[in-house]
Amino acid sequence: MSIRRIRCLVGGQGLHEITERVEQKAAEAIAEAEIQEGLCTLYVRHTSASLIIQENADPAVCRDLEDWLDRLVPTGDPLYTHTEEGPDDMPAHIKAALTATSVSIPVLDGRLALGTWQGIFLWEHRHARGDREVILHVGP
Repeated sequence: MSIRRIRCLVGGQGLHEITERVEQKAAEAIAEAEIQEGLCTLYVRHTSASLIIQENADPAVCRDLEDWLDRLVPTGDPLYTHTEEGPDDMPAHIKAALTATSVSIPVLDGRLALGTWQGIFLWEHRHARGDREVILHVGP
C-alpha cells in the first residue's frame, strides 16, 4: 500500500485535467507498493470540488459538462440559505454532492488502466482560484 498527495492549484470554476500529475504520482506509488495489478483510488479532500474521468480529446466535452451543470444548479437561487461564503458556495456544495469525491482506476501491468480518450479531471465548483488536495492510494 502506498499513499501520495497531489496539490492542485486551480484558476477557478471548471474542469482541470490532472491526468499527467496523477500518472506520475501513481507510478511512484505502484513502484513503492511493488505491484503489477491492483487499484488506485483518488479522493479530493474538499466539499466544493469533485473528481471525474472523462474524455480529454475534445475540450468541448468539458465545456458542455460545465454548462449543463451550471443550468442544473444555478448560482443565486433564492432557495439557498447557506450564503455566508458567497453566492457560488452553496451551488458548489450541491454540484459536489451530485458528482463524486473519489474515483477508482485499476492498475494493470504496473500502470493505470485508463482508456485511450480518458482523462482525470478535478472539477472545481467555486469561481475563485483555489488550492485543492487530492489523495492517491495504491494497493493490491
